[in-house]
Amino acid sequence: MAAQQQVQKNTLYVGGLAEEVNEAILHATFIPFGDIKDVKTPLDQATQKHRSFGFVTFLEREDAASAMDNMDGAELYGRVLTVNYALPEKIKGGEQGWAAQPIWADADTWFERQQQEEEMQRMQAENRAAMQAAEELHRKKMTEEREGEKEDEGQVKDDPMARAEAEVLKQNVS
Repeated sequence: MAAQQQVQKNTLYVGGLAEEVNEAILHATFIPFGDIKDVKTPLDQATQKHRSFGFVTFLEREDAASAMDNMDGAELYGRVLTVNYALPEKIKGGEQGWAAQPIWADADTWFERQQQEEEMQRMQAENRAAMQAAEELHRKKMTEEREGEKEDEGQVKDDPMARAEAEVLKQNVS
């Protein structure tokens, strides 16, 4: 799924941050590589501390590339950093999940998919019912044929003329 998402070439994900690192320290660490537009360290709602990662947005893509090349695997406050291009922000609820898109933007497509799914289930149920009916019809036909063969055998044994014809047919086949 990550391959389908558009990578933001001027925003870097910085993982493995030590607890002491704040946005100011992160800014100071990455400023040697170029002008920085924004630095964010998302907070954990329960503890109000950052969640060991942050985002650094550079004004220029080349600066972001240089920072990633130099800082991925580097050490900051005793922790090894993981630095990659950041994926777009997501919001809860939207199927495509883009932050610039409201949650209700995909409501029409969701309803269409629901209707298509229900139609497919209905068609599959009809198909199963038709197959079961065809199998039942086939079973009845095979049963009738077997019963007809038994009756034919019984008639051959009772009818002397039919027995004679059967013997002649057996001799001709041999």
